[in-house]
Amino acid sequence: MGIPGLRGTDHIGFTVPDLEEAHDFLTGVIGATHFYSMGPIRGEDDYMRSQFNVDPDAVIREVRFYRLANGANLEVFEWQPPGEQGPQPRSSDVGGHHIALYVDDFDAALSYLREQGARVLGEPRHSIGPGLGQRWVYFLSPWGMQFELVSYPGGKAYSLVNGQRLWHPADPLG
Repeated sequence: MGIPGLRGTDHIGFTVPDLEEAHDFLTGVIGATHFYSMGPIRGEDDYMRSQFNVDPDAVIREVRFYRLANGANLEVFEWQPPGEQGPQPRSSDVGGHHIALYVDDFDAALSYLREQGARVLGEPRHSIGPGLGQRWVYFLSPWGMQFELVSYPGGKAYSLVNGQRLWHPADPLG
């Protein structure tokens, strides 16, 4: 069945060690639009534990919201926990993650990232099997979070039926 009324992804939230550095990267390199900020946020009683599952003395220094073209919004936190923060999770760690950014012109986007000094991991790959038609490569933010550059202008193999594309990120929502 699933969640009644589910429409899609609204936003992706993540924590960064330095919100100014993240802001410069997200707006200056990625091209996200910052649209509002909140904070600091401190909890009373057991608010931080009950709402965020963190130490009750943790403080959200600031949270900023960004828009990524026609995709999901980003909710970016800078926390002040009472103890040490753990390292950025790797893809193989529990909680490891990445954000994939769809682009129309993969080569132009990859060249741009390299010109901006982004650390690109490995060389671009071409997917096979159900993902045939897709090119992708991972790159890192200045704080070590993984992002993925991805493009499949003709669609992916799994989205084609009788040579017709069922869906593509550039298609209007309907």
